[in-house]
Amino acid sequence: MGAFEFVALDQKGKESKGLLEGDTPKHVRQILRDRQLLPISVNEVTKKESRTQGKLSIRRGLSASDLALLTRQLATLAQSGLPLEESLLAVSQQNENPRTQSILMGVRSRVMEGHSLAAGLADFPHAFPQLYRATVAAGEQSGHLDAVLERLAEFTETRQQLQQQIRNALIYPIALIVTAVGIISFMLAYVVPKVVYIFENYDQELPLLTRIMIASSDFIRGYWFILILVIVGLIFGMRHLLKKDGPKRKYHHLLLRLPLISKLTRGINTARFTQTLSILAGAGVPILESLHIASQVVVNLPMREAVEEAALRIREGAMISRSLAASKLFPPMTTHLISSGEASGRLEEMLAHAAKNQEREVNGLIAAMLGIMQPLMVIIMAAIVLMIVLAILLPIFELNNLIR
Repeated sequence: MGAFEFVALDQKGKESKGLLEGDTPKHVRQILRDRQLLPISVNEVTKKESRTQGKLSIRRGLSASDLALLTRQLATLAQSGLPLEESLLAVSQQNENPRTQSILMGVRSRVMEGHSLAAGLADFPHAFPQLYRATVAAGEQSGHLDAVLERLAEFTETRQQLQQQIRNALIYPIALIVTAVGIISFMLAYVVPKVVYIFENYDQELPLLTRIMIASSDFIRGYWFILILVIVGLIFGMRHLLKKDGPKRKYHHLLLRLPLISKLTRGINTARFTQTLSILAGAGVPILESLHIASQVVVNLPMREAVEEAALRIREGAMISRSLAASKLFPPMTTHLISSGEASGRLEEMLAHAAKNQEREVNGLIAAMLGIMQPLMVIIMAAIVLMIVLAILLPIFELNNLIR
């Protein structure tokens, strides 16, 4: 039995949309007719998702808050002993977002067909990240799905809180940048030409700064549309280029060399890796398999390759901490905590401590960067406005000198 999205008309001609379970589209259409509805379109959720994976769409994924909420609900229901398909049905009915309801019912239909929960989640890769699917798969393989869902709920909630903090902190800088760019564009496009028009009847040569501002103004007024197209083209071109392995690897190597960005990149990827490894180790997954799964959540390619190389050393009998430290890409504090966990037999606990330590460090670093960025943006924008004002005032000063 699958989940189907439908669009139908009632007897008054009013359009109705919703979600129904059925064996086939024909079965769903018959259910709609029995309800005195005229079916217009019936699409299976999983097939519809597969058709849209290669296309641009604004409704393919789930927000961090939605993912955290449904994971917490699933974890609570799983710990209460409710069967998985009933838990998925209950969570979908409690959710008010049609997109989330559709995804959950699609996952439930796969589970009812005999597939695992991880296989059902894999039909919606844009809604459930690789980390999420790999962790659920590990929980099912170990037989501790309820405990893994609980840890996963804590992880998604922590990530959602971090994203919310960053989003809130970025509101002021973004508003400042948009306002400043708008004011500067207005001055260059309208104010500067009108002021400079006064001096066109004089043979006196304008100051260099004024000439630069006039040229900038003429460029913006004449080529603003082309300028926007170039900026958009560069953004999409960079995104397309970074999807290729070669440029992507070079870009990730560059991130690990930049002074401040390097620390942030290492911290975020290390926190993800240690948190995932802690969850998998606690679920009883073998360490080599845990390392393979945890490496998939490391976004930075050199760091992911370092984990894979470490797994080869561990297979030969090396310690986890020494194998990871050999790459010199992971923070020393993390490798020291892992070493303590290996020596004391409390690896899962020390991995969790390492993840929390990295999360605190990343949060502090992001807060410091945002704290620096706000006054820095004010200074930069003030300097640009000052240059425009000087470009306008300098000819006035020279005109006063000519009159005298």
